[in-house]
Amino acid sequence: MAELPIWDTLIFILYLLLILGFGVSFSFRKRTAKDFTTGGGRLPAWAIGMSIFATFVSSISFLALPGNAYLSNWNGFVFSLSIPLAAWIAVRYFVPHYRSISSDSAYFYLEERFGPWARIYASTCYLLTQLARMGAILYLLALPMHFLFGWSIAWVIAMTGLIVVIYAMLGGIEAVVWTDAIQGLILIGGAIICLGIIFWKIPGGASKLFEVADANEKFSLGSFEWDFGSSTFWMILVYGLFINLQNFGIDQSYVQRYITAKSDQDAKRSTWLGSLLYIPVSALFFLIGTALFGFYQTQPYLLPEGIQADSVFPHFIVSELPIGLTGLLIASLFAAGMSTLSTSINSSSTVILSDHVKKYLNPNLPAKSDLNVLRISSLAMGLLVILVGLAFNGVSSALDAWWALASIFSGGILGLFLLGIIVRRTRSNQAAIAVLTGVIVISWMSLPAILSLAGRTSPWGQPLHSNMTIVMGTLTIFVVGFVLSSIFGRVNKS
Repeated sequence: MAELPIWDTLIFILYLLLILGFGVSFSFRKRTAKDFTTGGGRLPAWAIGMSIFATFVSSISFLALPGNAYLSNWNGFVFSLSIPLAAWIAVRYFVPHYRSISSDSAYFYLEERFGPWARIYASTCYLLTQLARMGAILYLLALPMHFLFGWSIAWVIAMTGLIVVIYAMLGGIEAVVWTDAIQGLILIGGAIICLGIIFWKIPGGASKLFEVADANEKFSLGSFEWDFGSSTFWMILVYGLFINLQNFGIDQSYVQRYITAKSDQDAKRSTWLGSLLYIPVSALFFLIGTALFGFYQTQPYLLPEGIQADSVFPHFIVSELPIGLTGLLIASLFAAGMSTLSTSINSSSTVILSDHVKKYLNPNLPAKSDLNVLRISSLAMGLLVILVGLAFNGVSSALDAWWALASIFSGGILGLFLLGIIVRRTRSNQAAIAVLTGVIVISWMSLPAILSLAGRTSPWGQPLHSNMTIVMGTLTIFVVGFVLSSIFGRVNKS
């Protein structure tokens, strides 16, 4: 177990204090609820784009992508290859749609289209998804710190969660976007420096690294067979397209950024910047994982026995980087997690105010009370996330748990949204039946993974890869809704 040198500790602590102070500084301005949720529509496109990028990247990406490449190959990078198509659809359809409606909420449209139940269902599922996601991020952030330094998992979760809650609660969307932009730059800079040092320190240089990687097929994108029961190129590509359509189309974290831009063109530019920037950065993280494989294959004595793949990158940061850079890279690891957490907390508080408090709990709430509700909601979500993060402690695979929960909570929203936009004749009751059918399919496909996490075996299997859960759930809702509207549409006409 290593001990973080004093200079690295000071750099890390200084980074946390600076981010906290910068975020809190936005609370000293005269603010309204609209400023809190949209920044008054005055944020520059490049900062919004960096915020979208930082929302993509989390501590899950920072640890899982290098770990994935170290353990296997570049199959997971195929996910990034689906982003350009999803981004084009977002720029063409989603961005203009959300900027044209008179609501800060992504789920306002669903109520207009299908009635109150659709808005309640979608917004509640979003909040549950964010709780699960943020809890997993906090836990995965704490895990390598515990392994490397013996830091208490509970302490890291609580400390990180409270810092993010304070500046997200006080500073609003402006604090979130600007801190995201700073943390995104730190993240990219830290990763580039780390890759350069790996190339410099490996015996034989970069050529030896690529020789070892090529010999072990580390750059493979996976099998090109039309098999959706395993992690093939095509399965990951389809899965990535549906996930990214969900991100750009119905995720409040992204939708809220469209609204903060000064104009439609700025919103589109920021979407292109944030989405396309993730592709080379994700490639950078995969290359780091491949480089780490070559580094430790040529020097296996430098790697502790029994170390998990997700901890190899943090181990390299602590054991191989010069004093000072270690603190900076640990700061960039926390930057990846904190940027995603702050975004989720801010967007969740917006959903609570728009979709629940002002819509149903207190429709006559005075406008001057909106800001208080937003801040109280941010605090409540932050504290709940800390508890969820603590609940992840002891789970056999936090990443698998997050994927299983996300499939159940969010799998039905995308199908409902696409049904409402594309199949214009679908009625509310038909959509409700379609969603119920889709949720049953999603639950059936997720059950083996959930039982596996609990140490039990599912009484049945299913032929598709677990990543296909959101794909099948979305398609089920869309197809069932289309069939019902077609049948009953003809009956009504006759």
